[in-house]
Amino acid sequence: MTTSHLQTRQLGATGPIVGALGLGCMGMSGVYGPADEDESVATIRAAVDAGVTLVDTGDFYAMGHNELLVGRAMRDLDRDDVVLSVKFGAMRPPGGGMGGFDGRPEAVGNFLSYSLVRLGVEYVDIYRPARLDPNVPIEDTVGAIADLVEKGYVRHIGLSEVGAATIRRAAAVHPISDLQIEYSLLTRGIEDDILPTCRELGIGVTAYGVLSRGLIGGGTASFGPGDFRAMSPRFQGENFDHNRDLVTRLEPIARAAGVNLGQLAIAWVAAQGADIVPVVGIKNRKRLEEAVQATAATLSSDELALIGQAVPRDAVQGDRYPAAAMAQLDSER
Repeated sequence: MTTSHLQTRQLGATGPIVGALGLGCMGMSGVYGPADEDESVATIRAAVDAGVTLVDTGDFYAMGHNELLVGRAMRDLDRDDVVLSVKFGAMRPPGGGMGGFDGRPEAVGNFLSYSLVRLGVEYVDIYRPARLDPNVPIEDTVGAIADLVEKGYVRHIGLSEVGAATIRRAAAVHPISDLQIEYSLLTRGIEDDILPTCRELGIGVTAYGVLSRGLIGGGTASFGPGDFRAMSPRFQGENFDHNRDLVTRLEPIARAAGVNLGQLAIAWVAAQGADIVPVVGIKNRKRLEEAVQATAATLSSDELALIGQAVPRDAVQGDRYPAAAMAQLDSER
């Protein structure tokens, strides 16, 4: 493995130039257990200072809490130094849970209005529906965002967790900067149709779940209240034991490369193409520093081959979401 300075990557043919690593902020609002808000804010600021300019949030993360937290961090940052990616459309009833998705054109501007206030900004760099609304043509949703682009409230349009056919329909309405979708050593379904479609159309990929929600480099199956992983099939019973054993196979490869398991996972995703930006969910500065170091790692062809032999595609056991959530993924159809 060789190292180099942190570089930048462009999101697709029409998207913004961002640091080669993105910061996902969802975990800063309790989805993966308790988080220290002050430390989270400091982590966002440290990330931008380090060149990790893509900051991703969602208006439904803890019912707006995450946007408020990101907005607090933004007060001490130069707006031009941050590429804000915002997902919208998920409906959240009081008390938690999910209530479907709203992609109606009249709802799009409404969602954005609240996001701009919570974030304390005048525009969003990338705006994307969190999921496909089965009751609204994607052309209508993207068309509504395109109107916001024309008015200056949005700079670029992104997508999230949609399949190849939906990507094509959306791109026919307006240029798409990137598709945000889960992609990691343990989740490689996009390689069949979705990734080739993005590449054909000049659409980048922002890959989340790079550490498989802690399966890679975490290794625990005990979670506190509110932790998403307590309901994740991959962390349950025999699935967890099988998946933990898979990850263990990577340990000698990581040691030989001089990195830890998390850094190996980040470097592997980054090695899959210059059009892919790994987005890591980190909530403290120590983990951030480790992730940034991983962006300077270049895996050799021999190392990539060893990784592929240790963890073959489709070797993971268990779906990536509970059944009800899987049914809402256009990307899995």
